[in-house]
Amino acid sequence: MVLGRLPCGPRNAITDVPGVLVGHQTLVRDTPTVVRTGVTAVVPHPGNVFRERPRAACYVFNGYGKSVGLPQLAELGVLETPILLTNTLSVWTAANALVTHALERNPEIGSTGGTVNPVAGECSDAYLNDMRGRHVTEADCLRALETATGGPVAEGNVGAGTGMSCLGFKGGIGTSSRALTFGSGDFVLGCLVLANFGRLADFRLDGVPVGRELEAAGWPDRPPGPPATVEEERRRVPSRERMPAGPEEPPGGSIMIVVATDAPLTSRQLTRIARRTTFGLARTGSVGAHGSGDFVLAFTTADLEPAYPSEPVLVRRTLVEDDRHFGPLFQGAAEAAEEAIINALFAAETVRGRDGHERKGLPVEQVIEILRRRSPSGYRG
Repeated sequence: MVLGRLPCGPRNAITDVPGVLVGHQTLVRDTPTVVRTGVTAVVPHPGNVFRERPRAACYVFNGYGKSVGLPQLAELGVLETPILLTNTLSVWTAANALVTHALERNPEIGSTGGTVNPVAGECSDAYLNDMRGRHVTEADCLRALETATGGPVAEGNVGAGTGMSCLGFKGGIGTSSRALTFGSGDFVLGCLVLANFGRLADFRLDGVPVGRELEAAGWPDRPPGPPATVEEERRRVPSRERMPAGPEEPPGGSIMIVVATDAPLTSRQLTRIARRTTFGLARTGSVGAHGSGDFVLAFTTADLEPAYPSEPVLVRRTLVEDDRHFGPLFQGAAEAAEEAIINALFAAETVRGRDGHERKGLPVEQVIEILRRRSPSGYRG
């Protein structure tokens, strides 16, 4: 189906932004404990990020989270490392790995060249994963960085998304992009999400209350097909353990949103764009619940900032700040964030995790049938 009005990039991924790389390290094992977790790396460019720093910004919609590195990022407006995403209790391991990665490539750090600000984000995968075991290692994080590529991005149950849940289903990694054309040039805006929020009752797709439709059809306890008879309904034994989050459960969880673009923007302008992703988040059913950590990181690959400038004054390009240019950027941010979340749901598959917990994958055929009946834009696929 088509979400939004702007065209996608060739891969419909954050890697449509030239130079941006993504890598995953996925951890799945059943002994001695059940592990369903991992780490995802977003690398702004293939060079030395500490020495050639992308202008960046962060926006905290609801701060129930443990991300690392955001205060300095907000203060100085640049990234000094790639971005790592993982589970909540491994976020400090990810930060340590980023420091190790930077130290190996920059011998002046901690000696003659100041320190480094690692940026790592997290969501909790404790429902499916033995998160207390802190199974993500520095080596796992470094592998995600070293294997990052600029090609198609794996989505769903990969990397940091391996154990995540979203809107009552299996969630995880999703990505999308929008191609933007101005008179002054063509740019790309890409988005990658770690989707781990919401409840089934609130799930909306293209404006359709898909979650309520699925609940009315008895999903997931009743199989697809004709409605059950009264006698069949009486024989059903509901299992809360197998059910995704229901309407009586708090719509908590979290999301990490990473936005990349090659448009020349200041940190302040990137903050404005980061805020607009929350419109896309809301379109899918998020209400920014009390226990939801909703964090956005945004950066541009244009006009990298040198760590050691040779001149006291730097000349930088900046996109004209008017409706003609920022209207499409704002719309692209909202559309790409919404579609990235939906892509995570469509890509994710059913996972059974610790203590027999299970998150089912999206029932795609049922969702498509609902959209054919209800979608204002009509399902085309």
